[in-house]
Amino acid sequence: MPHLAHIALVVRDYDAALAFYVGKLGFTLVEDSYVPEQDKRWVTIRPPGATADATTILLARAATPEQARCVGDQAGGRVFLFLATDDFDRDHAAFTAAGVVFVRPPAVMPYGKVAVFEDLYGNRWDLVEFTLEA
Repeated sequence: MPHLAHIALVVRDYDAALAFYVGKLGFTLVEDSYVPEQDKRWVTIRPPGATADATTILLARAATPEQARCVGDQAGGRVFLFLATDDFDRDHAAFTAAGVVFVRPPAVMPYGKVAVFEDLYGNRWDLVEFTLEA
């Protein structure tokens, strides 16, 4: 059966993105390989605790002016990605302590507890502890 293997996230710089996602959010670095034919790296990460077969995020360095314009605005200002947690308060406190910027404070919604944060480029993410099956 087909499955979603990777989601590309356009970034300005691989190392800065890794410092944020691995250093601040605690993501796991899955692969970081140089592709000399294309002068780029194949960099994949996954959230902490995700299984080895989980969908990964491919950090894709912008290679054209058009791609560079999308960095930080891949969803037109909407929340782009949703990071589910089993302990909202723990992760919200850890992210805040690491310097992650929350642009919407924690709120209890019918589906769970949620807050919106921005990554280093301004893409918006939900940190969410679902109370209903997602």
